[in-house]
This record gives sequence, C-alpha cells and structure tokens, in this order.
Amino acid sequence: MHIIENIPKLKSRKPDAHKGNFGKVCIVAGSVGMSGAAAIAGRAALRAGAGLVRVATPKSVLPIVASIEPSFTTIALAEDSTGRISTKAINTILDAVNENDALAFGPGVGVSNAVRSVLETLIEQKYLRLVIDADGINNLSGIKDWSTKLKAKLILTPHPGEMKRLWSGLFREQLPSDRRDQAGQLAQYTKTIVALKGAGTVITDGQKVYINKTGNPGMATAGSGDVLTGVIIALIGQGLSNFDAAVLGVYIHGLAGDIAVEKTGQVSLIATDIIESLPEAFLKDK
Repeated sequence: MHIIENIPKLKSRKPDAHKGNFGKVCIVAGSVGMSGAAAIAGRAALRAGAGLVRVATPKSVLPIVASIEPSFTTIALAEDSTGRISTKAINTILDAVNENDALAFGPGVGVSNAVRSVLETLIEQKYLRLVIDADGINNLSGIKDWSTKLKAKLILTPHPGEMKRLWSGLFREQLPSDRRDQAGQLAQYTKTIVALKGAGTVITDGQKVYINKTGNPGMATAGSGDVLTGVIIALIGQGLSNFDAAVLGVYIHGLAGDIAVEKTGQVSLIATDIIESLPEAFLKDK
C-alpha cells in the first residue's frame, strides 16, 4: 500500500456562500439511555463545518437530544419497547437519505434485530455516502455476507474490538497482528474506507494508507468516537471524498484532543472538551 503523508484541506469559503454550500448531513443515532451519543455526534458535525445537521433519533429521546444543542434539527424515529429504533422507522430514514448529502449511522443505537434490519436496507442504497460507527458496526457484523449486499459508499470506523467482530464475520483466517494489514485487507475485501482507531489510527482504501500522528491517551473516553463520526460526516458534506474526509477527520479530531488536553490534562478530558477545541484545531490546521 502507498503511504500518504499530506493532510487534505477544505476549500476557502466564498463571500456569498450559504449553508447549502457546506452540506446537509443526517446522523442516525441514540436510544433510551444513549441520548448523549446522538447529541455529541450532532454537535461535532456542526463544529466541523456542516451547513445543516439533522439528528434522527427515537422519538422518546428526541426532546433530550434537541435540548442539548439548539443548532441542529431533529427527526423523530419510530421505536420499539426498549427505546431503540424499530423497523417502522425505515421509511423516515430513507426520506432522510434522499434529503441529505450523506448519512452517519451508529452512535448509541444499541444492537437489535430491528436496528440490523434498518442498517441492511441502508447499505443497499446505491448512491448513499454512509459512515458506520460504534453500535452500527456491531449490527453490521451480525448481517450475514453484508459485503455482497453493499452498494452504498461506506466508511467504517472500528476500534480494535469492533474490528475483531467485523473480521470474524467475513474471513476464515485469523486476524493479522499488524494493524495496517487488518485495515488494508478489510478495505480491499469490502471496497470500503476503513479507519481503524487507536494509537496511530490507520486510514486506508486498500491502496492508499495514512497513519495518524495526532491524539493522546486522554481521548480514550466515552463519546470520543461519536465526535469523530460527526467530524467525518461534516467533511463529506463539505465536498471531500470519503478517503480524504476520513484522513482529515481523524487528524483534526486528534489535534482537537491534543489542544484540549493542554487545558484539562489526560485524566479529566471528556468528549465535549474535544468538540470545544475543534475551532482552534481548524484554525491551527490552516
């Protein structure tokens, strides 16, 4: 694989630009007890420059999600008895696919047959640009032969545990010990962009590979991955390719974490500190 060193850049904004120029993105996230994941991803997408952010979440948690951040809009989704997305939500989500430039799926959605069914429908949407993270990956791992059904243009952002689940569902051989090999083989086999998270996050399309150098151990905290999901989907909405959005997203996310940790220290760093440092990270990256 060819190693990439250069970090992609966003284009400068024209004086007559409006919010429609910077992407309409939808984040399908949250469930009862996991409203924070939806709000964190939505707020991160706003801070990463998306023009319009919609958070689609089960109707019972929508008031909580909406109250956390007034700058994104919300979409109420049908839910099951446990407060997770139900199969009755699929038409609402497909409407969101048609109305937005890109969609993220997974933060805080939980794992269930219904959520898995909704995700299976999404990966079969031919022109959809889709980021799958967190519980989205856990549900994807449970869809038999999902890669043969895949038509969407997909970014996967697994941590090492999620990577093991994805691997065991697709390959007979053991997971390689080298992280580049893990991500590269998964990307090649599934024709996706893979961002294998951890110290030195590996981003690859199976041909090109970027090894991230920003970030610190303080970022090993709940919600940090949800921030990354929001950042990547926002960058896709602003016109970057899936690979470039993943590279810049991981770099900026880590840089924001490095800025935040100077103020909080590693022990006290939380996900919202990373979001609050995104503006400075984007300014520093210019």
